[in-house]
Amino acid sequence: QVQLVESGGGLVQAGGSLRLSCAASGHTFSNYAMGWFRQAPGKEREFVAAISWSGGNTYYADSVKGRFTISRDEVKNTVYLQMNSLKPEDTAVYYCAADRFFFRVFRGECEYWGQGTQVTVSS
Repeated sequence: QVQLVESGGGLVQAGGSLRLSCAASGHTFSNYAMGWFRQAPGKEREFVAAISWSGGNTYYADSVKGRFTISRDEVKNTVYLQMNSLKPEDTAVYYCAADRFFFRVFRGECEYWGQGTQVTVSS
């Protein structure tokens, strides 16, 4: 079992930045690929970014490419999502997820999910 706890959400003005964190516990962190997803009110959950277990491969949704960066810290068992140049359309609940297989992460077929953290971007 893997437990995931997100933090770092909040209210920010358009053009601003936030860094989300996802702390993992319960299993060997380095065995898992990690991802970030988001769900806006009235919309389906969508993929944002993924990182392989080694950190050597990353993958981004076109809507965030060049603005968001996913990274992981094996010592802290934490995955991050640095979000720059935020737009009002980035407003959503952001979820962290984990799976042993990288391809399953960016397909949204993750075994473990966090509870989510709210990000609100004002115009």
